[in-house]
Amino acid sequence: MPLKTGKEPLNVVDLASSDDDDGGAHTVAATKEASSITAQSSPVQISGPGIPQSSGAITQSALTSNETLDSRSFWKAGNYAVGPTSKPVPLQGTLEHARVHPKFLHSNATSHKWAFGAIAELMDNAVDEIHHGATFVKVDKIDVMKDNSPALLFQDDGGGMSPELIRKCMSLGYSSKKSNTTIGQYGNGFKTSTMRLGADVIVFSRSTSASKATQSVGLLSYTFLRRTGQDDVIVPMIDFDISGHWAEPIIYSSQDDWSSNLKTILEWSPFSSKEDLLLQFDGIGPHGTKIVIYNLWLNDEGIYELAFDDDDEDIQLRDEALREATKLRKKMVELQSHISYRIRYSLRAYVSMLYLRKFNNFQIILRGKPVQQFNIADELKYSKVVTYKPQVAAGQNECSVATTIGFIKEAPSLGVSGFNVYHKNRLIRPFWKVTGDGSSKGNGVVGVLEANFIEPAHDKQDFERSSLFVRLENKLKQMVMDYWKNHCHLVGYQPIGSTAHDMQKGRPVQPPANSEQDLRDEQPRLDIPNEVMSEDNMGSMSVDQLCEENILLFRRCEEHAQKEAELKQTIEELEKELVDMKNKCAKLSSHLEAKRKLKVK
Repeated sequence: MPLKTGKEPLNVVDLASSDDDDGGAHTVAATKEASSITAQSSPVQISGPGIPQSSGAITQSALTSNETLDSRSFWKAGNYAVGPTSKPVPLQGTLEHARVHPKFLHSNATSHKWAFGAIAELMDNAVDEIHHGATFVKVDKIDVMKDNSPALLFQDDGGGMSPELIRKCMSLGYSSKKSNTTIGQYGNGFKTSTMRLGADVIVFSRSTSASKATQSVGLLSYTFLRRTGQDDVIVPMIDFDISGHWAEPIIYSSQDDWSSNLKTILEWSPFSSKEDLLLQFDGIGPHGTKIVIYNLWLNDEGIYELAFDDDDEDIQLRDEALREATKLRKKMVELQSHISYRIRYSLRAYVSMLYLRKFNNFQIILRGKPVQQFNIADELKYSKVVTYKPQVAAGQNECSVATTIGFIKEAPSLGVSGFNVYHKNRLIRPFWKVTGDGSSKGNGVVGVLEANFIEPAHDKQDFERSSLFVRLENKLKQMVMDYWKNHCHLVGYQPIGSTAHDMQKGRPVQPPANSEQDLRDEQPRLDIPNEVMSEDNMGSMSVDQLCEENILLFRRCEEHAQKEAELKQTIEELEKELVDMKNKCAKLSSHLEAKRKLKVK
């Protein structure tokens, strides 16, 4: 039986792209002819009762008649045919609104190339709620009873969202978070992150403001929009006033519209009844938010992209885990356990490094077990702090960046290197290698810094390529070279100035006289053949010289650019003076001409 939408309007929130939205509980009546919508009255089931769990593949026979494996793969989900649609005529006295096609939800989510980046975005929202009293965020896997499929759960005990705020959250491009402490700022993270992880998301939020307690439910379903042939993004929402002894529906237009929203939510969400829906608030408490992402995306092989069964206390990226396992068979066993490699496929490892400063009264609970925060700077050998003062634009406050740099504890046996660069406490680039490949210089050198003076990209996995970013990259290169020159002998590498012949004869390189004897005894020595050392030394020296030369050239370019700007300013001032002088000459000439004429008369 087709979904009735001809005479009975569906009371939904229209996703507006304006930042000037007042955020009120306004609704838009989305009326379409029944012939343009081909929805089923029964709930959508991606698979039958016999669907394999997250460790198995979904076969074509397990999908509904309108779905294919391609439609369940994130990178192919946007490739569906759009049939003819009829644009509803605006009601008299109303303004026509900008329309956002459902395909935009998918294309917008492609900004997240990495699934863990999308998860981190949702965790940022929970961390920002610390300012509203949040003490935890839970990330877990739950089972959808309708079709026995896995879903991803995020829950926090922050301030929650009022009916007004949840509408702003599920609108496009709105953000009220623009400060020096909050991480989110673009107002797009919720939509991009949830749609990157799964086709559908349902949000439960409870809050108290001005002595009024409310709870709200919102559904953003790409499946619903795609299966019903919508050409506009609509988000069914319902709200309850819970200030009294029971949940009282908040009616904005009519009871029929509220019931229509509830019916749509129950039909396209994992919950089959109003009672099941309200039960989801039991675990939230007096305030907080619960997000359930379901119809999770599959990889190209038809297997869930996220692996839940490989480790009961972790969530892993299946493809990355398999790729790393293949690589690690060819490398030393020690490499397998290092966090620089585990963060690529282990969410627990990635989240442990996600925030620079350790929380005091806040926990990240992954699959029932708290995540232990980790800062690699705490276990570096021969570490030192280097201060860098970036040249910010005129008018901006000057700042200084303290960078902790040193050797990893596994050096020199493990060649991991790079900088963990944070922005406002959030990890943006892990183990960013700034030195050139093919050189032994810089092996094992790792640094940690917080660069708040440059802006991250929208997916928060890289920085915008600005002049400040280029200067930082060159500074970090110089920092590595300076540190290596003064400290490489402490872990057994040949210092600059000593000869490979001395090392070949068995005379190990001695650390400086002020180093402690027990540290010298503990460090391994590298016994490298003369011809190998010579070739490596020549290659590394050329790389270093190029790096230093690039830095010098960059500084000279900066000086020339500054001089050019000063010259342009001088020229502008001279041109202005010239114009003033010409005007004065013209006035003087006209004055003299007037006097001459008076004398003639």
